[in-house]
Amino acid sequence: MSLSNKPGMILSIILIVLLYSSTSFARNPCVPKDFNKGGTVCVCNSTYCDTIEPADKVAAGKFLIYSSSIDGLRLEKSVGNFSNSTIPSGVKFTVNRNRTFQKVFGFGTAFTDSAGLNLLKLNNTEAQDALLKSYFSSEGIELNFGRVPIGGCDFSTRTYTYDDSENDTSLSNFNLTSEDFEYKIPIIKRAQEISGKPLKLVASAWSAPPWMKTNNDFSGFGFLHEEFFATWAKYHIMFLDEYKNNDLKFWGLTTGNEPLNGIIPINRFNSLGWSPQAHRDWIANNLGPQLRNSQHNATKLIALDDQRFLLPWWIELVFQNEDAKSYIDGIGVHWYWDTLYPAQSLTRTHLKYPEKFILGTEACVGDKPWEKEKVMLGSWARGEMYTRDIIEDLNHWVTGWIDWNFALDKTGGPNWASNFVDSAIIVDEENQEFYKQPMFYALGHFSKFIHEGSKRVHLGRQKGPSALQAVAFLRPDQAMVVVVFNGKGLDVPFILADPKRGTIRFTAAKHSVHTLVYW
Repeated sequence: MSLSNKPGMILSIILIVLLYSSTSFARNPCVPKDFNKGGTVCVCNSTYCDTIEPADKVAAGKFLIYSSSIDGLRLEKSVGNFSNSTIPSGVKFTVNRNRTFQKVFGFGTAFTDSAGLNLLKLNNTEAQDALLKSYFSSEGIELNFGRVPIGGCDFSTRTYTYDDSENDTSLSNFNLTSEDFEYKIPIIKRAQEISGKPLKLVASAWSAPPWMKTNNDFSGFGFLHEEFFATWAKYHIMFLDEYKNNDLKFWGLTTGNEPLNGIIPINRFNSLGWSPQAHRDWIANNLGPQLRNSQHNATKLIALDDQRFLLPWWIELVFQNEDAKSYIDGIGVHWYWDTLYPAQSLTRTHLKYPEKFILGTEACVGDKPWEKEKVMLGSWARGEMYTRDIIEDLNHWVTGWIDWNFALDKTGGPNWASNFVDSAIIVDEENQEFYKQPMFYALGHFSKFIHEGSKRVHLGRQKGPSALQAVAFLRPDQAMVVVVFNGKGLDVPFILADPKRGTIRFTAAKHSVHTLVYW
């Protein structure tokens, strides 16, 4: 692979790291490619892929900073020194270690049929491993979550469930499919091997078999026949059984993907409609007891798995049934309309039910009907959408954030329902390479550094409007991690005051994101 695409940018990146890093230049730099979509991708193939320098502990009085920007930086590492200066110049944030909030479970992506198919379009193991390492290894962004559809979803090449035999009420014909054995199970295992530890797997069903539903279809306006409530719960347990037989254990199970889609069927893809009242009855009387009485009784049950504008009223209605409430461990939220609805709904939900965690379970860009260009290779604006939403969620009690498909093709598919979207990594089958988008690095600014068990700490800001957004976490190893985002078109001086360590000063360049790490 040639570095000739943007030689000036590559030279600048190398010089920045050589000038500002106290350690040797040990990483593979990004090979940028510009598709004229407002930013660049990093190109990888079977022989080359960029890597990220490790955040090794630095001495007291020093800090690490990893930077990405619209100008081409991609998690570039440098080392800085604390200052004792108190001159007030710039946007100032103050760390308050005495005020702490939620602990983080982690960050992840989704193992859909389409994602697995796209991985395998790379014709050799080296390229496939480079993609998986980018997500799951210490050289990459170190994701620890994986969401897995139960059966088919729109990001499959066909419609199917695990029992499409008409009126098979005993589920005697329940079976995993070729998709599980080609695109899910072996790839999840490869990801775990690369990670060096089990992933936190979360399972979600999109649709029940059509014969269980009022509309006898995979999608559209349709609900579960009440006579099949127990059968549908059993279907979930059988799925967990089959994956356990294939040596994969699930950390979490949601109560069903986006129940609103089966009530307001704007999109014609796999769905199952639920009202909050029917949902709570099914959870209280069927799914909850069957799960807790199974060999998977430690699996966390996650309610809603839909948009945050449904909070808190959907959960309030479900929790009117004390049995349903007792079975539910957490609440899953999707991001698709977050810009129209304030994040305060997350905080209100947490304050009302502090014992229930909130987890971001799906996000992607290009889903809106007016977004005619589904894949925008190199779009920095879309990376900023990820950064902004993750910071907002984390500042409102969310415990983790899971991206949608880990890889799509250049059309944003395949998708049987033509519901194409963008992805953090895009596979170019023709050229046998893949493109790591700004969305990938945006996610990495959090996932690589905010480890499982990290606790959010209060980050006070000077009064008045700010061009910067930020969030701070104290890790189990006592490292402080602060993510700072500048979504504006001008450089902004930044000051971080930590009473226990001193003051950090730097300039957050226009349209940039930075992760600070110090001990």
